Amino acid sequence: MFKDQVVWITGASSGIGEALAQQFAARGARLVLSSRRENELNRVKEFCISQGLTAENILVLPLDVTDHDSIPAAVEKVRDHFGRIDMLINNAGISQRSLCADTDMSVYRRIMDVDVLGQIAMTKAVLPVMLAQGSGHIAVTSSVAGKIGAPMRTGYCAAKHAVIGFFDALRAETARDGIFVTTILPGFVQTNISNNALMGDGSKFGTTDKDITNGMDVTRCAEVIIDGLSKRKPELPVGDGFEYLPD
Repeated sequence: MFKDQVVWITGASSGIGEALAQQFAARGARLVLSSRRENELNRVKEFCISQGLTAENILVLPLDVTDHDSIPAAVEKVRDHFGRIDMLINNAGISQRSLCADTDMSVYRRIMDVDVLGQIAMTKAVLPVMLAQGSGHIAVTSSVAGKIGAPMRTGYCAAKHAVIGFFDALRAETARDGIFVTTILPGFVQTNISNNALMGDGSKFGTTDKDITNGMDVTRCAEVIIDGLSKRKPELPVGDGFEYLPD
């Protein structure tokens, strides 16, 4: 289904974003890979080439989603290279590991900037392209934390709840425009999310949670996501751990 479609993935240098890039490459999609780390994006690109995708069908586009002013120019680079954007996967994000009482307001602002406003800014810049095309698919990586509250994650849960609200509303707005919107709700997945999570003073947590270590394999996670995207599911739970056990 995804052969020759232009798929733009943010947060593509590691974790779920990297795994999605690999899986889309295997399906013949044309890829735009974005994150702040150009060297890692080039590593992902080389792997995708080894999967059979040609170099001209992969655009490495370093980008900080919190630099909103830079995003329109990035959209134009994608249009100049590929001519269209069929899918945007808003996957950039950062987590938290600190109690509310110990968390500086700057940490809350950073989480909201990356996990909420960055996704909104990307979507607002790409949406006019899809409206002009009369087609497109926008996805965002929220979390099971966007449905429930969890200790040590007040900012992260708040951000992921906000993301679900925004994209649910966007889905209602674009339902008649040929544009699909999917919120992805991963549970525990084997990535570096907890290692890179912010502590109360803004420093990195630097440790992988046991729940993450024992979580879903990231490749399997990407496969489930792509299957759900192919079916254009509006909401896509992804997980096989206790966080998705029935009550």
